[in-house]
Amino acid sequence: MKRHYYIGLSLFIIFVILIGDQLTKWLIATQMKVGESFVVIPHFLSITSHRNDGAAWGILSGQMFFFYIVTVVIIVALIMFYVKETKGNMLMQVAISLLLAGAVGNFIDRVRHGEVVDFIDTVFFSYDFPIFNIADASLTIGVVLLVIILLKDQQTKGRV
Repeated sequence: MKRHYYIGLSLFIIFVILIGDQLTKWLIATQMKVGESFVVIPHFLSITSHRNDGAAWGILSGQMFFFYIVTVVIIVALIMFYVKETKGNMLMQVAISLLLAGAVGNFIDRVRHGEVVDFIDTVFFSYDFPIFNIADASLTIGVVLLVIILLKDQQTKGRV
């Protein structure tokens, strides 16, 4: 069986997520004031204009130089991992593509604005989840997919 890369699929995923992420952030930043909100689905989903100068849930707020360095290192590491370790594994390539898209999407915001635009405001089983954006969702889905792949791989190796 020939092992290969799914470069076209990976680039498609990255570009679609980046375009969607940057377009929605631009719309929120230009059309809504910070703190402004509107309900999309009552008791579940709102669009709320929010800014975050930290990481997830505001961790390390104001540490932009740290984020610049760490994000560049992570992006380079993800690209190296993609090239060295994902050949022939389409799901792994999708997971890494989702991680790259999310990292780059939020990096663009940090470089351009010194903060990240968040706007997806959800309540899930009465838990008011921290406000996030498309790049954050891409990172989360990428991590979940990566964990599933690695767990499945461990199960397969355990049977051999």
